Amino acid sequence: MQLAPDEFRAKLVSWLDTHDLSPGNDHSFDAQVAQLSRVRKALFDADWMRYGWPTEVGGLGGPAVLRAILGEEVATRFLAEPGIYSMIEVLAPTMISYARPELAAQMVPRLLDGTEQWCQGFSEPGSGSDLASLSTRAEQRGDTWVINGQKVWTSLAQYASRCVLLTRTAPGHAGITAFFVDMDTPGITVRPLRTMHDVDEFAEVYFDDVVVPADRMLGQPGDGWKLAMDLLPYERSTCFWHRIAYLLATLDGLAGKADEADDLDLGAAYLAVHTARCRSHITQRTLAATGKVGAETSIDKVLLSTAEQQLFDTYRDLVPGAIEWTDPVLRSEYLYSKAATIYGGTAEIQRNIIARRLLGLGKEQ
Repeated sequence: MQLAPDEFRAKLVSWLDTHDLSPGNDHSFDAQVAQLSRVRKALFDADWMRYGWPTEVGGLGGPAVLRAILGEEVATRFLAEPGIYSMIEVLAPTMISYARPELAAQMVPRLLDGTEQWCQGFSEPGSGSDLASLSTRAEQRGDTWVINGQKVWTSLAQYASRCVLLTRTAPGHAGITAFFVDMDTPGITVRPLRTMHDVDEFAEVYFDDVVVPADRMLGQPGDGWKLAMDLLPYERSTCFWHRIAYLLATLDGLAGKADEADDLDLGAAYLAVHTARCRSHITQRTLAATGKVGAETSIDKVLLSTAEQQLFDTYRDLVPGAIEWTDPVLRSEYLYSKAATIYGGTAEIQRNIIARRLLGLGKEQ
């Protein structure tokens, strides 16, 4: 049964109001990942998680905006941490577009229903914002490929059953090839990284003579750069929409605790978050209409990271002691916000892209 977006939201809200998916009082990252699996399973079993995905991978069809609505409701109700919830919007479309159809049909439902977590092996110690410089190598040996190298800042790696992995098979952009790797393959070592907000969300991942079947290649040899560029619109559209919804809900909570004298600071934070939301809405509509977005999503990234930092700085200023002493969730979010201008492409790189590709400024001679 196909549902229009308004009808979908109304039915979803009614269902969520009568089904308690709220997390417990354990704020550890282990508990967050367990809660993520619980929420996905409940939503999948009730069919909500299946809307907006192709029937070929266990979905019920319909436009991608239905997934955006679902993620927005999950975020504003604080049912799951929006960053790790939204990874599904990056990894599932990648599998649908690049994996063999039978592999996608087998694997994507496991991600949608919470049976598995996956990770994204892109960044390396010397290759973050400059993804084209990656050096993890894959060499063909008969009907297999052998992978050696290191990834870093890999979210959920220690929980993941699979990894969408970028490797180098030849020089240049055309020499980047993607694989779908089982994380229990011999030769893979995962070392969690403790961040300053005291969470092991990221990990280093080492690949030592890791053998991957040729049929686990995503696309063809050399398609890895195209895959990465195709992945970006999903990260910068639906994932950002979820995060902004979470920030708006957090702002509502702050407004309920602040005094009238704080209205100016609240207004500035609201303007920053709402501006990011308006820009994200444009991106959502563009992606829905054309199926692709480009360099303009760097504006989304700059606005979102700026708004996130401003919101949590404002929270710290207007509710003294909450972040420092009484609210562990807020403390974690405040510290995490300090990295918002670094992860997912640094603010400096994004501003360079805006200047060169959108404004035609500072082009190299």
